[in-house]
Amino acid sequence: MPMKQGSSCAIITPMTNEGKLDIPSLRKLLKFHLASETDNLCILGTTGEASVLNMEERAQVLTTAVEEVKGKIPILAGTGTIKPEAVREMTLQAIELGCDASLVVTPYYVKPPQRGLIKHFTDMADIGLPVVMYNIPGRSQVDLSVESTVICAQHPNIIGLKDATGDLDRVQQIRQSLAAEDDLLLYSGEDGTSSEFVMRGGDGCISVTANVAPKAIHDLMMASLAGNAELAKNINKPMLDLHKKLFVESNPIPVKYAAWRMGLISTPYCRPPLSNLDAKYYNDVETAMEAAGLFGFGDGTNVVVPSNAMSSSKQNRSFSP
Repeated sequence: MPMKQGSSCAIITPMTNEGKLDIPSLRKLLKFHLASETDNLCILGTTGEASVLNMEERAQVLTTAVEEVKGKIPILAGTGTIKPEAVREMTLQAIELGCDASLVVTPYYVKPPQRGLIKHFTDMADIGLPVVMYNIPGRSQVDLSVESTVICAQHPNIIGLKDATGDLDRVQQIRQSLAAEDDLLLYSGEDGTSSEFVMRGGDGCISVTANVAPKAIHDLMMASLAGNAELAKNINKPMLDLHKKLFVESNPIPVKYAAWRMGLISTPYCRPPLSNLDAKYYNDVETAMEAAGLFGFGDGTNVVVPSNAMSSSKQNRSFSP
């Protein structure tokens, strides 16, 4: 199934207090997204703690996603890492398990030159699964240039770019530089600016906030794609603080806490070297959740809340990190 415009949730990977995969919670999350009009699902990205999962665990997560989604929305599997051989292995696994596309990050730490990045992405696209490139200089310490993006886009199997540079001018530069016939999908990787990104020529977002407010993020993307700035602003306003507070510590620590407080997952556990949310940030995250209507308080615009959500942000903190 081809990737769509709109909201792609960079979904968390639920775990037990012992650090094992929590497949029942994952199934609940996937059902939540199907009911909330999420347009694409990004599985095993940074938010999904892919770097601390082995191949068997990856297979469990991807198999569960494919089984639950049943072809209703596209599945974008994160297969990027520093070693091309490992990217190839994970991409072949994603093909075998029935995923629709792969999210391949710029190789981090080694800081390859632009010609190395171009070769990396085109080599991975040659494997056969459609590729969404992922440019996140803040984590990878290398920036895929506009010129390199345009060169990569000429490969028939490179279908998109997730841009987490934070540079809103970049989307216009890329769109204007692409050949007229090139329909490269441009996704924002920054929740706080995703609406403006889309109205400047983007196609949607790959969102962390969508883990807990999927319907609102879907509606935000639809309004932005339609060029309805006023509606987009009204949808986004209750979530502005949430976008920020979900990054008070390293992703996905805060969003797992938020999802747990909503009753979406059984624990907020993050595998080492990450840890659970520092208690000093509980109120910050919960206050932002209330403003976004995620506890049944606040505006609640376009937010679908599961039936077992916590009734108050200040109670029921039964988990001890």
